[in-house]
Amino acid sequence: MPKQTIIQVIKSTLSAFIGVQSTANRKQDFEHGSLTTYIIAGLIFTIVFVVGLIFLVSTVIGG
Repeated sequence: MPKQTIIQVIKSTLSAFIGVQSTANRKQDFEHGSLTTYIIAGLIFTIVFVVGLIFLVSTVIGG
């Protein structure tokens, strides 16, 4: 199987991020994916999540 596309990496990272990654998809990621790609994607999604939470809380508080 060829390398995973960016869409597949995003879907897989988001699924793992919220905890709904299937065993079959996880195995495929480990067999055909690149560790550095998933680390970078995970870091990006974590930063976006934290910034989104900060924005949401500051909007609700009114600051």
